[in-house]
Amino acid sequence: MTVLTERRADVAVLRLDNPPLNGLSLATRQALLRALEDAQADASVRAIVLTGGPRAFSSGADITEFGSPTAYQHPNLPTLIDALEHCTKPVVAALNAVAMGGGLELALGCHYRIAEPNCRLALPEVKLGLVPGAGGTQRLPRALGVEAALNLITSGEPITAAAAARVPGQALLDRVATSADTLLDEALALAAEAAQQAQAGQPLPSLRDRKACHPRAEGYFAFARAMLKGQARHVSAPLRAIDLVEAATRLPLAAGLAQELQVFLDLMNTPESAALRHVFVAERAAGKIADVPASTPTRPVQHVAVVGAGTMGSGIAMACLNAGLRVSLLETQAPALERGMGNIRSTYEGQAAKGRLKPEALADRLGRLNGTLAYADIAQADVVIEAVFEDMGVKEQVFRQLDAVMKPGAVLASNTSTLDLNAIAGFTRRPQDVVGLHFFSPAHVMKLLEVVRGEQTAPEVLATAMAFGKTLRKTCVVSGVCDGFIGNRMLDPYFRQAAFLLEEGCSPQQVDRAIETFGFPMGPFRMSDMAGNDIGWAIRKRHYVEKPQVRHSRLPDRLCELGRFGQKTGAGWYDYRPGQRDGAISPVVNELIEQHRASLGLAPRKIANEEIVQRLVLALVNEGARILEEGVAARAGDIDMVYLTGYGFPAWRGGPMHWAEQQGLYAVAQTMRRFASAPHGDADFWQPAPLIARLATEGGRFHG
Repeated sequence: MTVLTERRADVAVLRLDNPPLNGLSLATRQALLRALEDAQADASVRAIVLTGGPRAFSSGADITEFGSPTAYQHPNLPTLIDALEHCTKPVVAALNAVAMGGGLELALGCHYRIAEPNCRLALPEVKLGLVPGAGGTQRLPRALGVEAALNLITSGEPITAAAAARVPGQALLDRVATSADTLLDEALALAAEAAQQAQAGQPLPSLRDRKACHPRAEGYFAFARAMLKGQARHVSAPLRAIDLVEAATRLPLAAGLAQELQVFLDLMNTPESAALRHVFVAERAAGKIADVPASTPTRPVQHVAVVGAGTMGSGIAMACLNAGLRVSLLETQAPALERGMGNIRSTYEGQAAKGRLKPEALADRLGRLNGTLAYADIAQADVVIEAVFEDMGVKEQVFRQLDAVMKPGAVLASNTSTLDLNAIAGFTRRPQDVVGLHFFSPAHVMKLLEVVRGEQTAPEVLATAMAFGKTLRKTCVVSGVCDGFIGNRMLDPYFRQAAFLLEEGCSPQQVDRAIETFGFPMGPFRMSDMAGNDIGWAIRKRHYVEKPQVRHSRLPDRLCELGRFGQKTGAGWYDYRPGQRDGAISPVVNELIEQHRASLGLAPRKIANEEIVQRLVLALVNEGARILEEGVAARAGDIDMVYLTGYGFPAWRGGPMHWAEQQGLYAVAQTMRRFASAPHGDADFWQPAPLIARLATEGGRFHG
């Protein structure tokens, strides 16, 4: 049963029961319509209350049905809402916890609405490249007012019931309950009042009968379009939503609903919506591990130790402090510890000065932080995260000391971005307690956390790491052990290809502009300057020894030999003025590139932006396919999530693996083979990964 019915005197209570969040699947819609019809036919029922479970009234439509025939089978959501709206007995929606998307649209079809104060109300469809499709753009302006409704619809962000009730003239909520605990009782009281009024001949209220008005409609909607135009460069849903809300002020409800449905169906077929829906599903799937069920026990985490107080260690410490955890920051030298503690303090004080952090929150976070120079002081931490220099010898020293002092059951985590986690675990007598937690800089801001599973990492340690990441509000993706894990392993061929483009005729700014136009916030050379060119140099030196067969351009090495490490030295692929992060074209770099080409006997050729984008993105895709086939990543969607949340891949393109599928894997393989056979080509580099070659032949997909 996905809908439970119970009687409270002469009121029928219909409770949505489709865990976890009462998605409005076909089975739920069918059950609700049957329950509604039964209550309507029962002469002893005078009113109906529709409510949800403890976690949600309803999170809305079942996204897995989007675009499938199931979404339109009887009763579809508009049909169900129409049945609620035309019910001859009063229907009260009692909204608890979450009423979003189709869930809020369902409530808008009821005659009365009551909500607990903290219930979150939203129409988040724009985040999927869509508009509400079951009356949200037509009924919400009638209920909440045009401006407040448009803000909710075009942003997709939630508002609490208490805040919605403060909107002047709103008819969205008839009442706000005292609390979640009293919601049902207060909804029953409202239903009893409504039944009495109906019995006395008072017509049932319906949003269908209300007008959506704005005193300066023409000027307001023009202003709204101008404000959103820049934000909606790559997706059209926000601007289409404005059109629909404007239609709500001009058209009868039935005509507005028909227009809304057509726009919804049009957007459903856009590649942008397909990509954003893929991202939605992939993000939720990323936390699932096939052989580590949700019931796997986790270890409690209240106290976290961070070894290393540099930029990364300080950021990790702040991520933990922001999540309400107690943090010990360990350094071996007092000046380094003082710098790290000072950086954390100044960051928080800066946030407080801008009003982003209340004084009491500042005091609380700093009160949960302590610094130390002694390993013994962190022995009782539940999780310890090593964030020292990316050198195996340094890691070995740290982990041998951690093994000696940490309490039994402590999780020993490394923030390594490329090194062998199994070797690191081997420095301890408890490899089952070792896991990789690869944060991205700045660690207190970036969403991605690569959770690296070693050969001997215990299931409960992996489950604990995932739960810990969730506590930090990170998007956690599990990776197996390999050089660079998922993200940085794919970044290596991406950067190699970028350097080859310079050898063949591009400038750094042309490459950066092309990939930024594609949608990345930063091209490879701007990114390298920001991160520090010496970091990539150190990795390449290791690769020259470990992977001598892999072809690299030596141009980036020559740049580093000049001391041009990027923003931190004021010079990299670009020149930087003091205090400025926007780089200027560098005559030194231009001359260096020309000299390097001459040493190779290469004459520069004109390279189209399309080729630049294809070579950079397909370099990611090809390595991603190898990662998927090797089982380093469990799903193609996990690879997409790494690049969406850690490397700035544009969300409206869905991630590299989804993007490749949209191009067609046969076309992808053919493009790679064309690059391989070109005069400037690299046959080894552009050999399609076996998985791509097979799927291209079979017409298969990475996903599913």
